[in-house]
Amino acid sequence: MSEVPNCVVTDHFMSQKIVGSFAQGIKKTPINIKKFRDYSKPLATYGILRGTEDLFHKAKIFYYIDHGYLSSSKRIFEQGKTFIDSLDGYFRVVKNDFFHSGKGNCKSDRFNKLNIRIKEKRNSGEFIILSEPSIYVKKFFQLDDWVKKTIAEISKYTDRKIYVHNKQSKVPLDLLLNKAWAFVSDQSTAGFKAMLAGVPAHFTNKTLKEINSIKEIENGDINTNIFYNLAYGQWTLNEMQSGETWEYIKKFN
Repeated sequence: MSEVPNCVVTDHFMSQKIVGSFAQGIKKTPINIKKFRDYSKPLATYGILRGTEDLFHKAKIFYYIDHGYLSSSKRIFEQGKTFIDSLDGYFRVVKNDFFHSGKGNCKSDRFNKLNIRIKEKRNSGEFIILSEPSIYVKKFFQLDDWVKKTIAEISKYTDRKIYVHNKQSKVPLDLLLNKAWAFVSDQSTAGFKAMLAGVPAHFTNKTLKEINSIKEIENGDINTNIFYNLAYGQWTLNEMQSGETWEYIKKFN
């Protein structure tokens, strides 16, 4: 049986609310990161900023919490900042990793409750969207030269135009997806948004690249089972608070 983790929070309101909800469900009192020292037990925390990045390097067992893959809380990216109105969406909880691989044999019920339509796979497209990681993601995952290296790698397998897009881009991703052949990122959850829109997503991250790799840029797949599995890896704050999230995690970890 999985050992109940310590829940570590920063002073940021999102960490307080999200990790606090998870802590409530496992009957733990959150510990402020400034006072946390015990790495002998598993820990759970939110995000990779404000000191949490160091926790993952030191912990033997951790549960990483961040925005979900599907129906996550709406965010607006402006002038290098992220704005969020509410926390009514889904949040992923991952053991000893930062993303779910999409593998598994989960039922479709949780995905069906989201009322999301998966479009047919695109059979044409003008360009490939290359999703540039944020400066924080680049630093944490050591991706400083990722854009340059990935463009070179893509060019080995296709001569299609490559459109670099990031959170500060003026053209919305939704608009680009209308004419895109494929979406490429290291680990962006926007890749799953692309797949829902009928655009195959290709990843370079070791956990995600089996979904579609760069080598498959001309014949990417969209496997609907991935969405069923991801839906069982993300939870609302109410589900965390009730203990439902932890009860499910315990069964498989």
